[in-house]
Amino acid sequence: MTAPQAPQAPKAPQHPVTRSFHGRDVVDNFEWLRNKESRETLDYLEAENAYTEAQTQHLQPLTDSVYREIKGRVKETDMSVPTRQGGWWYYGRTVEGKDYGISCRVAADPGQPWTPPEVPEDGTPLPGEQVLLDVNELAADHEFFSLGASSVTTSGRLLAYSFDTAGDERFELRVKDLVSGSLLDDHLTNVFYGAVWAGEEHIFYLRVDDAWRPHQVWRHKLGTEEAEDVLVYEETDERFNVGIGADRAERFLYIVTGSKTTSEFRVLELEDPEGRFRLLWEREDGVEYDVDYALVGGSEHWVVTHNATGPNYAVGTCPVDNVKPLRELDELVAPDDTRRVEGTDAYRDFMFLSYRSGGIGRLAVADLRSDEFGPFRELEFDEELYSVGLSGNPEWDAPVVRISYTSFTQPAQVLDYNVAERTFTLLKEQQVEGGYNPHDYVAERIWATAVDGTQVPVSVVRRIERGVDKPAQPNPALLYGYGSYEHSTDPYFSVARLSLLDRGMVWACAHVRGGGEMGRLWYDNGKMMSKRNTFTDFIACADALVERGLTTYDQLVAEGGSAGGLLMGAVANLAPEKFAGILAIVPFVDQLTSILMPELPLTVTEWEEWGDPFHDPEAYDYIASYSPYENLEAKQYPNILAVTSLNDTRVLYVEPAKWIAKLRQTATGGTFLLKTEMSAGHGGVSGRYARWKQTAFEYAWVLDTAGAVER
Repeated sequence: MTAPQAPQAPKAPQHPVTRSFHGRDVVDNFEWLRNKESRETLDYLEAENAYTEAQTQHLQPLTDSVYREIKGRVKETDMSVPTRQGGWWYYGRTVEGKDYGISCRVAADPGQPWTPPEVPEDGTPLPGEQVLLDVNELAADHEFFSLGASSVTTSGRLLAYSFDTAGDERFELRVKDLVSGSLLDDHLTNVFYGAVWAGEEHIFYLRVDDAWRPHQVWRHKLGTEEAEDVLVYEETDERFNVGIGADRAERFLYIVTGSKTTSEFRVLELEDPEGRFRLLWEREDGVEYDVDYALVGGSEHWVVTHNATGPNYAVGTCPVDNVKPLRELDELVAPDDTRRVEGTDAYRDFMFLSYRSGGIGRLAVADLRSDEFGPFRELEFDEELYSVGLSGNPEWDAPVVRISYTSFTQPAQVLDYNVAERTFTLLKEQQVEGGYNPHDYVAERIWATAVDGTQVPVSVVRRIERGVDKPAQPNPALLYGYGSYEHSTDPYFSVARLSLLDRGMVWACAHVRGGGEMGRLWYDNGKMMSKRNTFTDFIACADALVERGLTTYDQLVAEGGSAGGLLMGAVANLAPEKFAGILAIVPFVDQLTSILMPELPLTVTEWEEWGDPFHDPEAYDYIASYSPYENLEAKQYPNILAVTSLNDTRVLYVEPAKWIAKLRQTATGGTFLLKTEMSAGHGGVSGRYARWKQTAFEYAWVLDTAGAVER
């Protein structure tokens, strides 16, 4: 009997084109894959999908097993804790067998206005429930579906919602009368995320330019045609994005313009939606600020978080009717090298401060009922590694504040915090079906020494074996990293991660420079002309795991997505011998090509993150020195699985497609797989069951590549 032949990897045709910048000529054999409409491109992507399916066919039983575990741990019929807004409690429900959530509400009890209805254990509807949106019905005829906005007027009568059915993040917006249940004739097209009501008649929304940059604010009046909408503001500087919002007190509307390093606010009284926005502080290169509205002793104040006086930000105040220069604000929170201030949230009687210290996000609260801002008092928690944040608090005069809390081992909790009494009330804890004991797992922080001596934090989560707090031998491990945009990867609980831990894997997160875990300078020292620190920090974290006996290089898989995918491609080039495999999700691996194209989505705004190679030869050469696609070499690489989406507008599918094609042409060893979702966007497939299946597939590949065994 003849043995079946091993599947053959697709070989992408080479159609060389030359890219010329600053006297540097680069021949690119695979740029033709950028033509999304080409039959040759689509055939190649389908061939890659078929090859990936064949190469991973042996993982199907493991994939099925992990999927069943994820699904089996989730309470499929469930509901969120209701959030009060106006005279209603709003919440979401999920139903077993259905992919999407259901948005609902019930009327608030006038006798107990701040006590949320009790969440039924079986997830059944609350008495008097009104369904606002059943996303399953909206998505029924679409392969992909995503909500972009869901906003109710203060009275609770009208709902504005938007949706995307392609994954390209271009939305249609509709308005629903919640009294009659009917849709109004108003229908807006090609809008961006979000919708902000001003009263009952006006909706403010955003549009994007050809480079997918939100650059315009529009005003729509109910009952009029889309063509009659008014352009309220347009941002012409291509470095800046635009946003629109309103404060909790429903006092002002805000237009926010921001680049990666600079911001600017305009405000308008919400009761005058057809009026003119006025500028608060004119933009100043390198100065970022955020604005909150607060009453102190009955007097209106701007509360401003800014970096005009220090890189880790400060908080200053001034009367609304007497706007002072940023550097002359009355100082409320001084800049501090050990504390990164992230912002404030004001209510009628108190205000919260969010900040980072010791690599952990923290909350503090101050009283506003006197004539002066009261001192901030930190909320304290028992665990070393945790995440806490304000969650679902739209009401200005609330006496209690909704808080979310989780950690690597603690399932997510929803709590009410009574500010006056300083007490917590647990409203709901994420239920892990099938039984879960947090004492079977341990989360700890270790430190890696970077090449320049910097101490880099690494979070490590693992199962405790037979009560022994240290592993008896090295284990397979997954090391995750991101390290861009000052994004912090904070502790979080994951039911899917249990499928790795219970098979003996160690899960670790490298909090590398370029992220925001350790303050603003942590970010500054991992961007622009210091970007290489992100990559060498990650390699140092891998070394630390091995040096401590937690794993070996042959058992270690790296994971990152989007900008974290750039990290994956870079470390594959710099230290391929230190990883058994690399999982790259929508990876930004052809970085230099992309940010040399100002017409592409996000490009110009990205120049303040990575540098501007289009105009600056020095930036060109620096990015060229590490960009993954540019630096592939004839050497052994780890096995690589790249996952992308055809309709992704943030990191185009062409980047991983070119990367995998060139890896096969260049590398002397390694198996390289590309999986392209043909009807999805940057966030991957839609629908929770499809997402669980995707995660199960990726984790099965990780387990197999790391050599983890079934239990």
